[in-house]
Amino acid sequence: MEEKVEIIKTDTDSKNGQTKCLKCGSTDISLNSNNGKLRCNYCRFEFEPIKINNLETDLNKLSGKTICGGATDIIRGAKDIMTLKCTSCGSEVVIDTNSSTSARCHWCRNTLSINQQIPNGVIPDALLPFRISKEVAKEQIESFVGKRKFYAHPKFKEEFSTENIMGVYFPYMLIDLNTHANLFGTGEHLVRKYTQNEGNNETTYYDADLYEIEREFDLTIKGLSIESNKDRRNTESMNKTNYVINAIMPFDIENCVKYDSNYLKGYTSEKRDTIVEELKDIVKTQTDDIVRHSANTTLKEYDRGVAWIKEDISIKGEQWSSAYLPVWLYSYLEKDGDKKVMHYVAVNARTKETIGSIPLHLPKLLLVSLLIELVSMLSLIFFDFPWNFLCMLSGFIYFFYIYLKYRNFDARHKYETDTNTNLSNLRKVDKLIGRKTGLTSSRMEGANNMKVNGATSSSKILNVINEVPIINELKNKRK
Repeated sequence: MEEKVEIIKTDTDSKNGQTKCLKCGSTDISLNSNNGKLRCNYCRFEFEPIKINNLETDLNKLSGKTICGGATDIIRGAKDIMTLKCTSCGSEVVIDTNSSTSARCHWCRNTLSINQQIPNGVIPDALLPFRISKEVAKEQIESFVGKRKFYAHPKFKEEFSTENIMGVYFPYMLIDLNTHANLFGTGEHLVRKYTQNEGNNETTYYDADLYEIEREFDLTIKGLSIESNKDRRNTESMNKTNYVINAIMPFDIENCVKYDSNYLKGYTSEKRDTIVEELKDIVKTQTDDIVRHSANTTLKEYDRGVAWIKEDISIKGEQWSSAYLPVWLYSYLEKDGDKKVMHYVAVNARTKETIGSIPLHLPKLLLVSLLIELVSMLSLIFFDFPWNFLCMLSGFIYFFYIYLKYRNFDARHKYETDTNTNLSNLRKVDKLIGRKTGLTSSRMEGANNMKVNGATSSSKILNVINEVPIINELKNKRK
C-alpha cells in the first residue's frame, strides 16, 4: 500500500518580482544581522520576521508523513534559468538560480526576487538569518587558528588571512517526529568496588546487581537537522574536511523565519540536491540513537551500563521542511604533490561555535613526538611510574593529542543529545534477577545504551581509543 503523504505549501502569499518596503515602496531591502530583521536601505524601516504558521506545532498530534513545499522532490529537469517580469516598468530580467535568487532590473533599478518555491531545490521553506557579523567571525577564526600556529604548516601560516571568509547559507532538512519506543534488556548497578593483593600486583574487582529492564514511552523529536547537499553530507571525504561544518551544530532553528530572498543579500548559498526518500535511512538511524539516549534519563541507577537486547522503535508521524542555516566559512586548499585537501574553519553564525581543520607540519610534530618518546623511555630506567605502559606510549599519545587539536578529526554533531526531545507516557519495569561478583571490568559487558550507530566510522574508532583515561582527559582539555 502506497504511503499517504500530505503536502503543505509554505510559500503562500509569496511573490516573485519584488518585495517592497511597506513605508516608502523601495525594493532595496537587506538583512540587519544585529536583530535578524529585514531593513529598507532607503528609509531604514525594519520588517518584523514572518514565521511559517501552517506547520503542526503539537508534535504529539503528528501522524503519517507531512512534507512542506520546499522539501518536495526535486524535478531533475527543472531549469535553473528563470525570467522575472519587473512589476514597476514591465522589463524582463533573467536570473540564474545556481548563483542567485535576486537581481536588479537594468532599466528602473528595482530589485527582483524569487520567493516562490521552484522544483529545482533552490527555494527552501525557512531560513535562519545571520546574527554574527563578519568582524566577529574573523575574530573567532583568528583566535582558533592562533592557538594552533606552532605545528601549522609554514605555507598555511604565510598565506592565512580572514579577508576571504564567506557567509554561506547551507541547505538542511528539518524533521519533526512523533515516535513510540519499547526497549528490553538488562542493566547492572554497582554494589561494591574492592582491591585484592595478588602477588606483587593489586587487582580491582566489582560486585553488581543484575536487573531485567523494560522501558516503554512516547518521544517527540523537534528539528532533527540533516544536511541536504550530497557533497556536504559526505563527512568522511578524504579531500574535504566537511565534518567541520557538521560539528558546529546545533542551530537555534526555533528562530527560523519564512524564506525571503532578501535575507541572502551579501551572502552565498548552496542548493539542495537531495530528496526526502534519499534521507529516510539516515533519519531512521539517528532517530533510533536519539530514542536510545533519551531513555538514559530513566536509567541513572544503572551506573555500570545497560545492554538492550530488543529495541522496538516506530515512527507514528513525521514532518519535513527545508531550511537555509547560516555559516561563516574560511577555506584553505593544501597541496602536496598530487594530494589536495580542502581545509575549513567554520563559525556557526548564530552561536559563534567554531571548529576547524588546520594543515599540519608533520615533520615538526613527528620530531617533537619522537623526542618525548625517547625522554619517557629513558626516565623509566631511573624511575618507577604507576602507569609504565602509558609512559612507553607518551610520544604516540602526544602525537594523537596534537593531531586531534589541529585537525579535529573526531568532531561531529552530537545529535543524539543536542536535538530537542520530549519524553512522555513512560512505563518502567525493573526486576532484580541476581548478583554478579568478582567482575574485573568497570563497565557492564555488552552495554550499548551509549551506542551511536549514526556516528562516522572515524568517530567510532576514536570512541574506543577515548576509553583510555589519560587520552580522554587530554582530549577534553585541548579546546
